[in-house]
Order: sequence, then structure tokens, then C-alpha cells
Amino acid sequence: MGTEQHSELERRAKVHAALGDPVRLRIVDRLQTSDASPTELAGMLSVPSNLFAHHVQTLMSAGVVSRHRSEGDGRRTYLHLEQDTLESLGTASPVAVPRRVLFVCTGTSARSHLAAALWRQVSTIPAASAGTHPADRINPGTVDAAARHHLDLPIVDPVRMDDVLDPGDLVVTVCDRAHETPKVPGELHWSIPDPVDKGPEAFDAAYEELLHRINALASRLHPEKPTSTP
Repeated sequence: MGTEQHSELERRAKVHAALGDPVRLRIVDRLQTSDASPTELAGMLSVPSNLFAHHVQTLMSAGVVSRHRSEGDGRRTYLHLEQDTLESLGTASPVAVPRRVLFVCTGTSARSHLAAALWRQVSTIPAASAGTHPADRINPGTVDAAARHHLDLPIVDPVRMDDVLDPGDLVVTVCDRAHETPKVPGELHWSIPDPVDKGPEAFDAAYEELLHRINALASRLHPEKPTSTP
């Protein structure tokens, strides 16, 4: 067996070992569709903080989970599931189909518009964008990024989330500041760095990250099975 093949086997074994614990599997399940801070996630799973930290470190060492600091409240960090590491290790459980997917950021001038436009390319479920503190217009960098990637981006005025939110919406926050405002029940969070004023490369990075996450979420959306009647 070659050195490279042996190294790959060791990597795969480490990933499987990291997943070989019920608590760590629950962490992975929770992170499949939504980033979360350690405090949020430990609370959801009712796991003591010291034990939770051990499990997170094990997942990080295996490359299953990564961690980065919030762009909003700098005291927070967010955990993110590295989907590429899990690609060959199983199929994620489905998510029920919402009436609409509402992508939310703070100013709704960049990430939420890119996300909604990307969603429309891969799903028939309607999508819209909104902000907690909407800007006056879509950022020019967003328009340029859409043009570079041949993405159909409607030029619309940013709107406030509270003005368009519907009870049937699946809300996906795509920036930390929006997530850290009062929450919407059932909200998913994607911790995407803000590309505004950081150049074309930052917009392209946001585009690629959103594309990856949107494809993953869209593949998991399945209709709920109807309840049988006697």
C-alpha cells in the first residue's frame, strides 16, 4: 500500500471515529443546514459546556467542523459543517418543503440577493430577499458579481424583513448580524462573510459559498408525507 493511500485511509478512519458518538452525530445533524454558535448548539442539545467543547474539538480535529468568529458580535464564534468531508459518508435526512425561502441579511444589498437568485436556478420553491436594516439599493459589487457568473439578478429595492415575512417562510440568515437580532422561529443560519467594500474576490467567494450551501439545502427539501386517515 502506497503512502498516499495509507494516509487517505487514516483520514477516513479519523472521520468515522469522530462520528462514532451519539452526541457528535447530533451536532453534525444540527449543522447540516444551519451554522450555530457553541452556546446555541449546546443549549439545543442539552449537553454540559465542558463535554460539548470536547466533542467539538474532536470533530474539528477530524476536519468535520470548522469554527470562525462572528462579524457581528465579535465575542461569538460559529460552528460550520464541512460538507466536503462528509460527501461519501452518508445521506442527510430530508427537510420539509416550505412555501417560500426568505434569505435575510442586514442591509440586503449583497448576500441575500445573490442567494435568492441562486436559489431560483436550482429550485421551483419561490425565494425572496430581505434585510433587518435595508440599504437604499443593491450594492454595485453584487450586480458585477452576478454578471461575472451569468446569474439572473433582478434589480429590486431592498425591503425590510418584517414587511414581507410570511408564516410559511423558511428564513435563512446569511450574515451574522442578522442572525444576532431577535430570531425567527425555525430560522437557519449561514455565516457568510460580508463582501461589501472588499473587492471582486470577496463577492466571488460569497457567491461560491452560497452556491454550495444552496445546492446542499435544495437537495434535502422533500414534501412531507400526508397523514393517513383510518
